[in-house]
Amino acid sequence: MKTVKHDFGDNSHPLTDLDSNLSLPQLEQPRQNTWKKPLTYLGLILAGAGITVASLHLLPYTQPLPQALQPSLAETANQASGNLATDSNPNFITAVVHQVGSAVVRIDSTRTIKNPNAAIFNDPLIQQFFGYDLPKVPSQEIERGIGSGFIIDSNGEVLTNAHVVNGADTVSVTLKDGRTFKGKVMGADPVTDIAVVKIEANNLPTVRLGNSDKLQPGAWAIAIGNPLGLDNTVTHGIISAIGRSSSQVGMPNERVDYIQTDAPINPGNSGGPLLNASGEVVGINTAIIQNSEGLGFAIPINTAKKIATQLISTGKVNHPYLGIQMLTLTPEVKEQINSDPNSPITVEESQGVLIVKVAPKSPANTGGIRAGDVIVKANNQPINNAQELQQAVENTSAGKSLQLQIMRNRQILNLSLEPRALPANTK
Repeated sequence: MKTVKHDFGDNSHPLTDLDSNLSLPQLEQPRQNTWKKPLTYLGLILAGAGITVASLHLLPYTQPLPQALQPSLAETANQASGNLATDSNPNFITAVVHQVGSAVVRIDSTRTIKNPNAAIFNDPLIQQFFGYDLPKVPSQEIERGIGSGFIIDSNGEVLTNAHVVNGADTVSVTLKDGRTFKGKVMGADPVTDIAVVKIEANNLPTVRLGNSDKLQPGAWAIAIGNPLGLDNTVTHGIISAIGRSSSQVGMPNERVDYIQTDAPINPGNSGGPLLNASGEVVGINTAIIQNSEGLGFAIPINTAKKIATQLISTGKVNHPYLGIQMLTLTPEVKEQINSDPNSPITVEESQGVLIVKVAPKSPANTGGIRAGDVIVKANNQPINNAQELQQAVENTSAGKSLQLQIMRNRQILNLSLEPRALPANTK
């Protein structure tokens, strides 16, 4: 079981498979966690402790898309920029920082939480036993967090992590020039950990968004943010790996294939940009593995662009789901399942995706999927692991069917399922 620390709070809560409680619709949850160390979001807590589950009103917005999200403008800028990392420019990192730094912001947020000690210290019996000189403990306290973000539109749209602003009572955005603005959360998507914040300003400096699909391990990586509250800190390294699944890095609740980088990032970097050598944003710094060096993770900017576009236009994101818990099959996994005397199922296949559980009243349940089934194809494409199946579900538009080929009791079955929108409270 993984433990994830969020931006708001020094205490942690266990992160378990979503499908462990099947009374609610669940995410397509891969059951494979390889990290032994807990993953930490990169927010910084200044005061207070605890995690609140306050609801956040997502405000729809119908203005034109920010400049950074308009493909034609981004492509034109990319063609004109060139690569700053050349033999004739040994100080290309300085050039990147000069080009991008003014568009990186600090995000401060506050939220009101219940004080867990209030009920104990204010109990009349406790007061009587220890004496009435015990100090009164307030029932609520204010929690303050620090994160980062970057401006994607000159009229004040800022891209950041959802966990930086989710449930916040107040959000403020501070520019590099010292100006501070009140922020309004246009929308936040916890499934991908992306949020857009709006500030009332214009003629602001903006970043250029790159193409994270073209990233290669070994490429330069530059991070700008507010680690440990130290504003506008710059670090650099390389892209260590791409396509790290959410289950691999210890956040199976999220639907992201992460960029891994060794560029030093710390609490407070959450929501800040990860840049390439041309000064283009290729990722959003999000998390690190605790007590380790060189293991940071960023959300690919192509994922962020897709989500931000929906948040800006509607204030929310509809993620399709089936309602299954699943496991990638390998010969080793097959042997482990079949050799376990307590296993409720046996497996004949050594490749594909094993269905471990099915949520009641879910699309998978009504579509005929059963625990013990092995999915081998989706829309006539081979499925080799849980991430491929999850991506196939994510790519299925609302109202469209997903064609699955499964193995059940050594027989091939073809099923047609219609994924539904993931309920907002599932996350």
